[in-house]
Amino acid sequence: MPSTQPTAPAPTAPNTATATATATHEITNQVPPLTGYDVSADPALLESLRREGAGWAEAEVRELGLRAGGPQAQEWGRQAERHSPVLRTHDRYGHRVDEVDFHPYWHELMTVAVEHGLHAAPWADDRPGAHVARAAKVFVWGQADAGHLCPVSMTYAAVPALRVQPELAAVYEPLLTSPSYDFGLRVPAGKRGIIAGMSMTEKQGGSDVRANATRAVPTGEPGTYALTGHKWFTSAPMSDVFLTLAQAPGGLSCFLVPRVLPDGSRNAIRLQRLKDKLGNRSNASSEIEYEGALGQLVGEEGRGVATIIRMVNMTRLDCAISSASVMRQGVVQAVHHATHRSAFGARLVDQPLMTNVLADLAVEAEAATVAALRLAGAVDRAAAGDAEEEQLRRLGLAVTKYWVCKRAPAHAAEALECLGGNGYVEDSDLPRLYREAPLPSIWEGSGNVAALDVLRAIARQPAAVEAFFAEVDRAAGADRRLDEAVKWLRKELTALRLVDPDALQYGARQLVERLALVLQGSLLVRHGHPAVADAFCASRLGGDWGFAFGTLPPGLDTAAIVERAAPVFPGV
Repeated sequence: MPSTQPTAPAPTAPNTATATATATHEITNQVPPLTGYDVSADPALLESLRREGAGWAEAEVRELGLRAGGPQAQEWGRQAERHSPVLRTHDRYGHRVDEVDFHPYWHELMTVAVEHGLHAAPWADDRPGAHVARAAKVFVWGQADAGHLCPVSMTYAAVPALRVQPELAAVYEPLLTSPSYDFGLRVPAGKRGIIAGMSMTEKQGGSDVRANATRAVPTGEPGTYALTGHKWFTSAPMSDVFLTLAQAPGGLSCFLVPRVLPDGSRNAIRLQRLKDKLGNRSNASSEIEYEGALGQLVGEEGRGVATIIRMVNMTRLDCAISSASVMRQGVVQAVHHATHRSAFGARLVDQPLMTNVLADLAVEAEAATVAALRLAGAVDRAAAGDAEEEQLRRLGLAVTKYWVCKRAPAHAAEALECLGGNGYVEDSDLPRLYREAPLPSIWEGSGNVAALDVLRAIARQPAAVEAFFAEVDRAAGADRRLDEAVKWLRKELTALRLVDPDALQYGARQLVERLALVLQGSLLVRHGHPAVADAFCASRLGGDWGFAFGTLPPGLDTAAIVERAAPVFPGV
């Protein structure tokens, strides 16, 4: 039976004239790739770095910024995201191994992060501004890939909790602060450096960790317990050690649980599955089970929440930094696109409505950045013994974590829209940014948890409220709109004493939002670019604004604001 396929014609020499005539189109009015730029060339970031006492780190921050904006690091981030971690529960012979395989570029990202001290390095650095320098580097390097910063952040945050148990800190802190990324399952004490994770959440409780059912039974060895139970969300399951919560005879307690025991055997930590997440896909998050896993008590029995909250406070700082970083990346992408794209006879960046949108995005990003770096400065000074800065950190961090993280998803959506359909395709990197943006708002306490924490601080720690107002009052008299907002806040907080506790929760978000805006406004008025401060106070505090980005009132210097968000290409 003859073939039904058409017979291919004999090859002939190409007809150049025909090929030219039938070409479908020329590539015009497309935007060049945003690569080879300096991620650290962010005026708000560098000004804050110097102001908060870490100007000595600027050269390293700039070095990291050039690397983060270069094609190599950008490709590392894309591939680590596209090739998500894979769980291997057993080897080929049926032995339980509980290992997670990462793309090689994940390890490249981790190596750079640890070598540059984005993990726990500030705790071993006596220089003033060490925590600020770290915050700036997290802000910059996170724009290459945010996922790998999860274990980096938890390693940073583990040290304050471990210091509750000095003998454990003496063993593990030098390893946590080491500038060596030493991946692989081996005895922690025999490695050049280690990474820490956190394992708190259980499926029946979520944020309500007091509902945890995991049990810890003393083994007879001093300070050693056998843990049995299920953890619903454990990120970075290939970390070397975990801080975890379990119910000991004396109540909910904190434990340090290693992946590998001192004799070289694997601890009884079983990885059940990896979470299929919306974003943060380069990082593995898992469900695990402790089957009599051995852990060492950190602090006293029954004081688990008080111990691990030291870790949570530090990771909340990183939530704010990461959200500010996401905003900065989004607005830079949008400004770059609008600068090189034309529509209706003019460049997008020169069209008033687009300029308004870009300026509004830039204002939001700068406000988030100055607040995050100011709080990193508070952490730095509190670690050195400054009691007032510790109180400011307590309230300011909860307030900023709530608001900045809440704004990031809307900001990412608007930045994506600035690119139109081009922003909706994966090649633009905006979808990855969009998927990443909601995470910090959920991590370490969702919006409601953060808002309730603020109410708790206001009720129980009046010194924190005093420190907050001492900070914002440094801008008194500089802007009428800010002064009115501070006056409203004082009145609200006075009235809180007369409100029923249940009714108080209904207004908690509004109160926390206002606290955050006042803090941001006071910092911008004192330290920010005049055009940015004016736009912020007019649109966020003055009452003359819309709900969407791009609704700044007329009369502002939007061009100057947008210029601050333009990417910088060294040598161009």
